[in-house]
Amino acid sequence: MREYLSFERFLTPRLIQIVFWMGVGVSVIRGITMLASKFGGAAAIINGLIWLFVGPVVVRVLCEVIMAIFSMAGRDSE
Repeated sequence: MREYLSFERFLTPRLIQIVFWMGVGVSVIRGITMLASKFGGAAAIINGLIWLFVGPVVVRVLCEVIMAIFSMAGRDSE
């Protein structure tokens, strides 16, 4: 706890990991839901596959961008 209060350890990497896994979970659930949907036909299947496979990659890229921004901001303050 002392490391966090004195800013020797950063809290953001752990928060970003939580956000990442939540985003992956939402993407996978959304993809499976769309694949199991009775409505939409082929479009629902294609959208479900996109959500299932591309969604986690997009979430990862967004999390890496956020980490890069925090990393750049950390270098400026030193």
